[in-house]
Amino acid sequence: MHKRTKATSITPAVRRAVEERDEHCCIFCGRIGRGEGHFIKRSQGGLGIEQNIITVCRECHHQMDDGLARELYLIKAENYLKKCYPGWNKEALVYKKEGYGY
Repeated sequence: MHKRTKATSITPAVRRAVEERDEHCCIFCGRIGRGEGHFIKRSQGGLGIEQNIITVCRECHHQMDDGLARELYLIKAENYLKKCYPGWNKEALVYKKEGYGY
């Protein structure tokens, strides 16, 4: 497996930790969700770490990735992650060839 692919994948342990952090509910609408939403997309090098992953339902995940209100979803997700992780910053969430973030 390529290093970037591995770094951007969500492990079962990270998924469980995120779902527990978010009480198994979508951070946007409150419905039951899964810890599978990358704040910074995998295609943009977004790491599969707790600080970059949120629990989302299918509908909100779609809206966050491709919807017309994408920017509003990202603002809400960013504010949520900042509350969860003091010192959180976007730059630490992106894969870098020489090493990465948190």
